[in-house]
Amino acid sequence: MNGEEPNERHASEFSSREIFMEEILETKRMIEEQGLDVRTITMGISLLDCIDASLDRIQEKMREKITCFARDLTQVAQSIENDFGIPIINRRIAITPVSLLLGALPAVQSINYSGICGMLNITDLIPGEAIDACISIASTLDAIAKELQVDFIGGFSALVHKGFTKESLCLIRSLPEVMKTTERVCASVNVGTSRDGMNMDAVKVMGEIIHNIAMATADHGSIGCAKLVVFTNAVDDNPFMAGAFHGIGEPECCINVGVSGPGVMRNAVSHQKNVDFESLAESVKKTAFKITRVGQLVAREASKRLNVPFGIVDLSLAPTPRPYDSVAGILEEMGLEMTGGPGTTAALALLTDAVKKGGLMASSYVGGLSGAFIPVSEDTGMTRAAEAGILTIEKLEAMTAVCSVGLDMIMIPGDTLPSTISGIIADEGMIGIMNNKTTGTRLIPVIGKDVGDHVSYGGLLGESVVMPVKKTSCEGFISRGGRIPAPVHSHKN
Repeated sequence: MNGEEPNERHASEFSSREIFMEEILETKRMIEEQGLDVRTITMGISLLDCIDASLDRIQEKMREKITCFARDLTQVAQSIENDFGIPIINRRIAITPVSLLLGALPAVQSINYSGICGMLNITDLIPGEAIDACISIASTLDAIAKELQVDFIGGFSALVHKGFTKESLCLIRSLPEVMKTTERVCASVNVGTSRDGMNMDAVKVMGEIIHNIAMATADHGSIGCAKLVVFTNAVDDNPFMAGAFHGIGEPECCINVGVSGPGVMRNAVSHQKNVDFESLAESVKKTAFKITRVGQLVAREASKRLNVPFGIVDLSLAPTPRPYDSVAGILEEMGLEMTGGPGTTAALALLTDAVKKGGLMASSYVGGLSGAFIPVSEDTGMTRAAEAGILTIEKLEAMTAVCSVGLDMIMIPGDTLPSTISGIIADEGMIGIMNNKTTGTRLIPVIGKDVGDHVSYGGLLGESVVMPVKKTSCEGFISRGGRIPAPVHSHKN
């Protein structure tokens, strides 16, 4: 009927089955031998309908809403693992930025807004009752995460890229105590965008807040700082912690998946020793395509079983402390003697671009950050390069101009001044603003530790060495206040 001979059709069907079986076997090898995993299934939940004048009612509504949507999240993730044999490392929840939920509380409404506008001792203007409300909400979120057996809950966040609100200041002021007293709550603050420029008042405050968190959690290696990211150009659908939150343009609830395969990518690149750059990029693209398809499968299946919409797949190469699960290892397989030396930024740019291109062919809904992460303590190759003095903070800044995020999981001396921390945040943030990309800063001033000392957190946070920070002061610059204007190329309308 269609002009195709029966033998030709059977041969074609047989060939298709062969290809399908080879794809299954290849995926099996990637999982069992090269460490392919789905790093996280993250459920995003809107809590905008939880706003209330009563703190108790806010917390009741939060518990009801989150539990309603996420009660089966952990069990569904486990069932997908069992049915498909794909490891799912973390189950996470991202919620509406908490600062947006505080405005109806009487303690917040009582704050003198004119004082805030003048930036006069802003942290002193926040009454204790308002700070205590934020701490109570964080404690409730932590308890909910434990009850639902999810690893982290993100969204204890504030968006202050153009200025502060009373609500955002309350949340920011509560961060040291929140990071000290909770285990699973993650926080983020967005201080700039390419469209709006950078809020340098917020940058100054965040340097002080990070220092205070380090002091508050000094008995545990200042680990509280590992649960806070300072962003520019933060995205609404990031499934990775600590920076995940559920943006206001997102649906009531959705599933976002972060898939990761540095070991798979490293294996693929290791077989491209003597090829040119075009062939190398093609190999990376094809591998990224395969990795993303696994994430797409898990995301679709989780969406169906939980009966909530599928959001995005984030195809970021996210390293772990496992020796083969290293982004630095991928760059070194490309021909670098050690990550941080000459050629590193170019190699990382090739990798990130090819990963994005391959992923975009595999899914119509690629989102989040999608590229390559370079968290120093979570990547054994990065740590080794830092120990050798080859990888520096300044070189990491250059690398962040071409990869997914920013200065991530970097230990610095505990006596680093808050203004110096602010200066690093400002430098990294402007890389994102000028390049119209997301950048984040997750610095850990480890109290009691100095350059060369080792710090170990265990688990996915890994271990690393305290890296040197330039001692010259930027206090006069950071203290100017106000907003750095948006770059000229942001005006595209």
